Amino acid sequence: MHPLQRFPNFIPRLRPAWLFALLSASIVACVAPCRAFASPASSDRVEDGTSQWRSALHYTPQRNWMNDPNGLVYHNGLYHLFYQYNPAGNAWGNMSWGHATSRDLLHWREHPVAMHADANEEIFSGSIVVDARNSSGLGAPHSPPLVALYTSAYKEGSGHAPGIQAQSLAYSLDDGKTWQPYKRNPVLTLAPESKQFRDPKVSWYAPGAFWLMSAVVADAHVVKMYRSDNLIDWTFLSDFSLPDTPHREALWEMPDLFPVPLDGDSSKQKWVMIVNVNPWSIAGGSGAMYFVGDFDGKTFKPEHMPPAGSDPSRYLWLDHGADYYAAGTFAGAPGGAPVTIGWMSNWDYADRVPTTPWKGAMALPRKLALKTINGTPQLTFEPVTQYAALVRASTTARIGELSVSSGTQALAPSTRGVVQDIELTISPQSAERAGLIVRASTDGKTGTRIVYDARLHTLTLDRSNSGVTGFSPAFSKQHIVNVDLTNGALRIRVVTDSDSVEVFANDGATVITDLVFPAREDDRVALFADNGTATFRDIAITDLSGEHGTGQADR
Repeated sequence: MHPLQRFPNFIPRLRPAWLFALLSASIVACVAPCRAFASPASSDRVEDGTSQWRSALHYTPQRNWMNDPNGLVYHNGLYHLFYQYNPAGNAWGNMSWGHATSRDLLHWREHPVAMHADANEEIFSGSIVVDARNSSGLGAPHSPPLVALYTSAYKEGSGHAPGIQAQSLAYSLDDGKTWQPYKRNPVLTLAPESKQFRDPKVSWYAPGAFWLMSAVVADAHVVKMYRSDNLIDWTFLSDFSLPDTPHREALWEMPDLFPVPLDGDSSKQKWVMIVNVNPWSIAGGSGAMYFVGDFDGKTFKPEHMPPAGSDPSRYLWLDHGADYYAAGTFAGAPGGAPVTIGWMSNWDYADRVPTTPWKGAMALPRKLALKTINGTPQLTFEPVTQYAALVRASTTARIGELSVSSGTQALAPSTRGVVQDIELTISPQSAERAGLIVRASTDGKTGTRIVYDARLHTLTLDRSNSGVTGFSPAFSKQHIVNVDLTNGALRIRVVTDSDSVEVFANDGATVITDLVFPAREDDRVALFADNGTATFRDIAITDLSGEHGTGQADR
């Protein structure tokens, strides 16, 4: 949901990400009620106004506005992605739940709108669980319901003051195709009621055998936790906040609390709390921060916290790029490891990105792990296993080793492409800076630069000359993070798509995700070194241009 709609007196500030990196280096609404939450299928494809920027690997709706992922759940062999959606246009409004499914997190099938805004409420963010024990009584013992907890944003005439937010319940008895609202909604509200109480994330807390909910009071920077035996009646557990919130003008949104084994050891389990914050992120605007600590069934206690009032660079972030927000995990994902997906945009300019007839995309789904890095537990990120399998099954151009001295070297025509997986090892050697350019033009004037600075020990994604950039002054140009070399080298993976670049570095300890809008013909790859010689080894460039992830039937 749009930040100015939620917090009308606040104007976001542009925060240059390079400043923080250098600092840390130096130290359709239904007018009539539509309570069944279903709509007719829309199977006709829309002719893209900007087809050159339609993602192949990343989910986008066929048309209209999309933002936060909601209701992430794996059920009966399908990953369900619900999301904030405007059925009526290509701008934020009429917030409803769109719906797509996938068998592999890469190839998606778009479905009719799952839950529509109506005359009484808009359907803001939330989550879905499989009520396998039928604890809610809304299904049957051998036919468990899917239960959604979501935020009702009430309108005038609803029985609540306009703008009030409370948590409501809907359920599905047909595997998520249609949804029925609970007859006594809302199931949870504050006293007095609040216009900032939203984003319920629900999971099963096995040690206590109860349902656990995390929700936020966004402008108070508080995550409120509750428990329930039946998903309907909720009891308050505790609040999580920071002792001196350094970003008082920002909003906390979309919390997620889940356990992860530390260093692969299930006996050393830690808990991770994701809090999406807007603005104040490490790259400016909106971003996803996280905390690592312990949860005893009542209270979450974070560890290794920076001093009160610290700069964003002292906190932990899921992503150091500008375009990763509202991140959450899939309930019931197979394999045990948490799988997350985020909205690939930024509230600083999301309404201005130059795509039509749609706005909004999801980042590549990622598998999470928790590892001890420099003495503290930190998340690592890698594309999901299904993506790795896709790369292995595709055509790859390989270069064993290549040295570049104080210049730029374009790679062979066999490496050209728009949708690619690029892996390589960079050894800066005597070069001050070294890296690669992706989605580059023939004349070299356009391209997204991925730069390692050997003096500052920083990795930068520079989209200053990446294509169309002038649609918003808040479209920040460079995003920088501190990264140390390992034995004088840096191994990175770069995923390029029609409108995005994602960089995974240091075995996934660092990720940078950014939107880019190059010309369709800008498909070159080049290597460069500044003021010295750099060596590039084990280069593998895989062509994924045959992939079409959006709106395709499940495989």
